[in-house]
Amino acid sequence: MPPCSPAPLRRLAALAALVAFAAAAEAQRPVPYPVFVPPAVQRAVDAGTRTADGRPGPRYWQNTATYRLDAHLDPASTLLTGTGTIAYTNASPDTLQFIVLALRQNVHAPGVPRNRPVAVTGGITLARLAVDGQDVAEADGLPEPGQYRTDGTVLTLHPARPVLPGATVTLDVAWSYPVPPNTGAFRQGQDGEVYFLAYWYPQVAVYDDVGGWNTDPYLGAGEHYMGYADYDVSLNVPSDWLVWGTGTLQNAAEILTPETRARLAQAISGDAVVHVVAAGERGRATQAGTDGRLTWRFRAENVRDVALSTSAAYVWDATSARVDQSEGVLSGAPERVAIHTFYRPGTASWERSAEFEQFSIEHLSRLVMPYPYPAMTAVEGLIGGGMEFPMMTLVGGPRTDQSLMSVIYHETSHMWFPMIVGSNETAFTWMDEGLTSYNSNWGVTDFFDGSAANRPRVDAWARGRQAHYRLAGTGEAVEPMRHNDRFPTGGGTPQVDPVGGSARVIASYSTPAVMLHALEGLYGRDRFLSAFRDYARTWAFKHPQPTDFFGRMEAGLGEDLDWLWTPTLFETWTVDHAVGAVTEDASGMRVVVRDEALAPFPAVVAVTYADGRTERQTVPVATWLAGATEATLTFPAGEATRVEIDPDRTGLDVDLSDNVWTPGGM
Repeated sequence: MPPCSPAPLRRLAALAALVAFAAAAEAQRPVPYPVFVPPAVQRAVDAGTRTADGRPGPRYWQNTATYRLDAHLDPASTLLTGTGTIAYTNASPDTLQFIVLALRQNVHAPGVPRNRPVAVTGGITLARLAVDGQDVAEADGLPEPGQYRTDGTVLTLHPARPVLPGATVTLDVAWSYPVPPNTGAFRQGQDGEVYFLAYWYPQVAVYDDVGGWNTDPYLGAGEHYMGYADYDVSLNVPSDWLVWGTGTLQNAAEILTPETRARLAQAISGDAVVHVVAAGERGRATQAGTDGRLTWRFRAENVRDVALSTSAAYVWDATSARVDQSEGVLSGAPERVAIHTFYRPGTASWERSAEFEQFSIEHLSRLVMPYPYPAMTAVEGLIGGGMEFPMMTLVGGPRTDQSLMSVIYHETSHMWFPMIVGSNETAFTWMDEGLTSYNSNWGVTDFFDGSAANRPRVDAWARGRQAHYRLAGTGEAVEPMRHNDRFPTGGGTPQVDPVGGSARVIASYSTPAVMLHALEGLYGRDRFLSAFRDYARTWAFKHPQPTDFFGRMEAGLGEDLDWLWTPTLFETWTVDHAVGAVTEDASGMRVVVRDEALAPFPAVVAVTYADGRTERQTVPVATWLAGATEATLTFPAGEATRVEIDPDRTGLDVDLSDNVWTPGGM
């Protein structure tokens, strides 16, 4: 059938699959059910906002916003106080009776539902909320026009007048909250030296063509679904503190000394790493300010969030990355991307952080598509792992060169998924973490290629490094296609996540990554990457659904892949091939391949002969889909020294012990 056929043909494919299922049932072999399009997605296809082959439709739309946010940080009290103006434009064809805001810092408020321990510090205090200049009040019960209601991390605002299609509404906000301690803060907070400010302002939730308003609460363990906007942001801090944030610094001449600005200009125009602020220069790299304080201002365009990091303890390294923008997704994107890293001196391996960040941007720009933003920053502190934000990553915990490079690369890869390709991380975590993990495995493998003593060889695709195989087939695995807040907590072997257990981590990270690697092995690297890149470019700065990913991959690879999506993402079926009988006569060598598990997958078989020749053949997936549990391949006659299934180790076979035959034994 045509790749990712339109709805009528996909329904025929579903019928054919059901017929195949019935035939397979007689042979005691189940086959995967088809991927059914969710009703909300089908309605979007019917409305013309999406297409059946996974592209934005001719009527696709997205609501937009511009934010002006000004914040003041008092380190003595840990209090952040902010004011802001949000201009929100309704580009949808719908009349909006209410507006949803996310107050994610309320996960730290007492009594708020959450699915992991947090520091209870009080959450956000709203001092003002106004619509088009008219203050609105908090409702005691259900809000009426001109009122709002807060439920945990979700605020529902009912303006006095509905927001008509094409209209822009202006919200004025004033708020404050104590920046939580890093214990129980996860992803943001402060440790007394470093303040990393994330989810620090009221943000308009996503309203999209599939689900309308996204009202999922932030419970702590999940991540987010965010819309694209332009930001103008300022942070006022003590004058001897360094600040960096999403976007580009707008007032360097007011903040930095001439010497600091000169070093910064040198760094972001060349390939070498420059120490913009060294350990002995902290406190002397900035201007005196007013009353001992300075205001740093940043601007970012077409991003889904902004974060800020500040400390008096940081040093600052910088360089730039070269990016070929000939196949870029934003006109006017820079050929040189500014790279910044901030860390406390003496922190292990961070002296190489700018090198790692530079490599990550350049490698990912070649692997997926050119990085479109002007800067990328890595900052040290607070957390045990890493967390991504537009143009920024926060990385903490004890590090070696290999682990720091790996985490920086992984978090930088999130700039593509989901920062540029704006999937819903909460509902479909695998679209965020799985695609990023695929990229990361190649990034680590290509960086640690053995070319230098400080780049020892690492194969990130080695089976022992892929946690998928630890749970696959054990009964403890969980399907990836699960809402992030509905994964089991605790349990799993081994315990990867101290709260959520290994099931969520493996289902969201490793399983989809090895699935993509398996596709790469089947179709070849060039063909696979062509489809992968098409998906990324097609949905850059938009909001794809899983069916959009399936559609673009199928269109690029030329095959309906429901036989892979269903058992791997919707179920926990496994692949297990085995070499059966190997016999030979004058007509040739016959190799029996047994399929011993539920998930169908092509079986690549290699026969090595005594004279050094190697012959390869494949049992196509159609054989298993027809209900067979065995297949026989005929190879040229000759003295065989080895028969092996999946010789390149790119498949999904969970048991390799029966994949090899040699004369005299397996």
